[in-house]
Amino acid sequence: MTQTTQVLFAFPSQAKLGRVVPKSKIYEHGQLASAQRDRFVAQVEQIRWAYKLAPETINLPARTEAPEIQVFDIALKGAELDDEVLRAIDQAIPFPIIFQLHRDRQIRMVAAFKRPSQAEAGQWVLGDYLSSRWLPDDAERQPLPMALDLQVLYEQLLRNLLPHPARTGESLAEQLERLARLRSKQSEYQKLEARLHREKQFNRKVVLNAQLRELKNEIDRLSA
Repeated sequence: MTQTTQVLFAFPSQAKLGRVVPKSKIYEHGQLASAQRDRFVAQVEQIRWAYKLAPETINLPARTEAPEIQVFDIALKGAELDDEVLRAIDQAIPFPIIFQLHRDRQIRMVAAFKRPSQAEAGQWVLGDYLSSRWLPDDAERQPLPMALDLQVLYEQLLRNLLPHPARTGESLAEQLERLARLRSKQSEYQKLEARLHREKQFNRKVVLNAQLRELKNEIDRLSA
């Protein structure tokens, strides 16, 4: 089972902004419920608009799917951050965003696949959040992936967060769909394995073992 080697990227200095984003701005744009605001207060120390990856800053052409890519640094108060906090920020900003979460001298990259809505002009559709593991904040950073435009760069940044590499010729959407099926099969396998451990009847154990072997083959196929 091949694993993706997750890395941190060195964003170009000419794209650096370093602007603090007041939480109140997110509240205003996101129309947050009181429970969501409470999460911001409890979990977020500071939001900083760190980099703007755009044609004028990194000399890559824009695409409809990625006219710009924003990089936001979020300093955490505690150990973790709810996805709903990130979703509120994503919904307030009409561009793809790469988040860098910071805690206790550690950093992780998080992002959701964000694309323009085909049903409603001016709206964006968000997928599930993907994340790297926590890495030392002084870990060596790699240059940005080679890309012909901002859409390709965005997809490369997202693929870095996925647990398994893309197959030859596989689009990002296809890869995400395959990995979603993989997670579903892995969850099904774990539940079936727990049932096997509880099962007392030999005949039922034989049936469950056969089902587990079939699921294992499917997991291996989706992981390849």
